Amino acid sequence: MKTLHRVADLHGELSEWRTRHETVALVPTMGNLHAGHISLVERARHLAECVVVSVFVNPLQFGPKEDFERYPRTLEADAALLRQTGADLLFAPAVADMYPGGYPPVTTVRVGGPLTGILDGEFRPGHFEGVATVVNILFNLVQPAVALFGEKDWQQLQVIRRMVADLGLPLRVNGAPTLRDADGLALSSRNQYLGPQERAIAPRLYAALCAIGEAIAAGRRDFAALCAQQRAVLEAAGFRAQYLEVRAPDLAPPDPQAGAWVVLAAAYLGSTRLIDNLQVRAPDVAVQRAMPE
Repeated sequence: MKTLHRVADLHGELSEWRTRHETVALVPTMGNLHAGHISLVERARHLAECVVVSVFVNPLQFGPKEDFERYPRTLEADAALLRQTGADLLFAPAVADMYPGGYPPVTTVRVGGPLTGILDGEFRPGHFEGVATVVNILFNLVQPAVALFGEKDWQQLQVIRRMVADLGLPLRVNGAPTLRDADGLALSSRNQYLGPQERAIAPRLYAALCAIGEAIAAGRRDFAALCAQQRAVLEAAGFRAQYLEVRAPDLAPPDPQAGAWVVLAAAYLGSTRLIDNLQVRAPDVAVQRAMPE
């Protein structure tokens, strides 16, 4: 595996792959890789001949009071892990490489409409503009046939899919299931911020999603009441919930007559912001539950 930092070097390596008419898969990350990221790389290995993993902590998607400065940067460990996994190229650019015209960039990509005005879009103004901009840059630099993203960031996945569709970008966006610890907590680089007591409490976020999912699978459709009940449970446990909602898979308002929904949550536990979601099908598809004892 080669580690590249400059755009010119990336183009040079990729041109050799394309000369052989071999397909390219891209796994965009912010580094500090864990098993969830590695599952994306392994999935990419089955979808393309060349797997490119990018590691870039993108300042454009962090708000002024968010954790950009303390976000973990572990490039050497990430590179060692990717070599074991079978990635072909690690692209780890600096801010000046990603935004050559200067930072902040004068050209950005904004996905408008209700998709980016709800949920995380409400609580993190500008976040999805930062995501769409950096992902669009990566798509243009790498020109992959397929790009892989985790489903834990469900809203982000929908925003990227909308951007790709609306801009006519010639690639597939592949979502991969969320990986979890044995107690149900979704894997995340931010989990390391949790203290021991917070870590013991954190799986209750997924437990709340499962409780709502089970009620929906059993036939209940009073979505707001279900969410209000579980929000109270979370707050009693020490969470500060920002949202807990049932939505259609495309994040439209939920239709009680539909056959599929997604339950989404974001909550602070101490100073750590956790997000999670659960896909639900009704009423004959069981919802898998992973709750702490």
